[in-house]
Amino acid sequence: MEIESFRPLIVLLIPLVGVPFIILNRGDENKREACSLAAATLMFLTVLSMLPSVLEGNTFRYTLFTFLEEVTFSLNVDAMGSIFATVASALWLITTVYSIGYMRAHKEKNQTRYYSCFAVTLSMTMGVAFSANLVTLYLFYEMLTLITYPLVSHNQDETAYAGANKYLFYLLGTSKAFLLAAMLITYSIAGTLEFQPGGLFPANADTTVLVIAFFLFLAGVGKAAIMPLHAWLPAAMVAPTPVSALLHAVAVVNTGVFSVLRIIFHVFGVDLMRSLHLGTATAILASFTILMASMYAITRDNLKARLAYSTVSQLSYIILGGALLSTSGMTGGVIHIANHAFSKITLFFAAGSIYVASHKTNISQMNGIGRQLPWTMTAFAIGTLSMIGVPPSAGFISKWYLAIGTIEADKLAILFVLLTSTLLNAVYFVPIVYNAFFKPPDELAHALAGDKDGHGDEAHEVKEVSPFIVGPLMLTAVISLVLGIFPDIFLSLVRLVTG
Repeated sequence: MEIESFRPLIVLLIPLVGVPFIILNRGDENKREACSLAAATLMFLTVLSMLPSVLEGNTFRYTLFTFLEEVTFSLNVDAMGSIFATVASALWLITTVYSIGYMRAHKEKNQTRYYSCFAVTLSMTMGVAFSANLVTLYLFYEMLTLITYPLVSHNQDETAYAGANKYLFYLLGTSKAFLLAAMLITYSIAGTLEFQPGGLFPANADTTVLVIAFFLFLAGVGKAAIMPLHAWLPAAMVAPTPVSALLHAVAVVNTGVFSVLRIIFHVFGVDLMRSLHLGTATAILASFTILMASMYAITRDNLKARLAYSTVSQLSYIILGGALLSTSGMTGGVIHIANHAFSKITLFFAAGSIYVASHKTNISQMNGIGRQLPWTMTAFAIGTLSMIGVPPSAGFISKWYLAIGTIEADKLAILFVLLTSTLLNAVYFVPIVYNAFFKPPDELAHALAGDKDGHGDEAHEVKEVSPFIVGPLMLTAVISLVLGIFPDIFLSLVRLVTG
């Protein structure tokens, strides 16, 4: 049943209303951050308030205005949007707490701008999650790119601007060159841009044009980071760690893969994808990205760079699940939106904790750091287990369904890709954890822990910095285990998506 309701709009407005309060309280950091926390909490609770009805098979809809007779600017809350919105809103709340510890400990500048842009970012993310059609999704998708530019370029130095400009070039370039073209083709054939279960194209549509449109969509959603349109993601790691954590483990990247799944499920539909063999072609592209990004990750010594390439790889698990077009495969892909988000943000949080405590950024400097930062590295180890897919972590659930999905789809070559990528995950993650806990600290690195340039007169003790940093990373680590032990938390919603 479709329910007309203001609640989808309220979710988007809460963080926007919070921005003026954040700015007005810029002189008092406690009040400013309390405003950010209040907005995050209210948005999360509003999203949760719609879940019981969505689980019963209902949807919430609100139309803001109409462009043309067939094109509206509308919000629609269904099961798939609820998964994304719940994850993003929960992690905004957790990241806000983490940001208090990180930004204060690192004495970051422009913190008011940071919290304000974060709030607008989450509003745009909710807009994508609740989009009822391609026009609404496109507008929020583009606004998300623009509002995150100040976050990526936060440090305002040459390196930051170079990374942010690359970020902007890739994401705006692909959406303008390819995504808009795909939308125009879709409208000319279907006469509508409204998402529909089973797809919106008529049976007599020209198959060649449909194939062209599909690959324009894939190229146009640059936020999905499918190779070779992935380079913006490692470049954006110049941002402060909380930005990398939320944007590149949750908001921006999940917007990309979520949009691709919307196109597969609600623009083309499973039956049309099968008949045109588009699932197989997409699975090949996703498999290539999974393996190549994993191999790139192995070669990176900088921890955030390794996490960036890991993210590129893990995002394609989500796309791969949708492309398998089997019930289990699609289940694995959709649920990995949540499982990857909580696990990967744990790893980013840990990277930030290591940096604040020791100013270390390279993996080769982190021998023995688990003895100095036991909580941080324990959480990192849990996140690592999830990325590899070791039970009872959340990542195991994703990979289990994906593996079963390859068998259901009779694509055993893809099963080999999954097994190989799991081995590669272990190759680039396990040595970090092993060296942190089982190797003695390098004496020189320990001596320089207080000064990353090596010119300090004294070394300070490396220890856990703040409960505002350690608390959130331990919480997300625990959640990544809980989602593995009790997968029905999200599986109930996923089943409504996959049928």
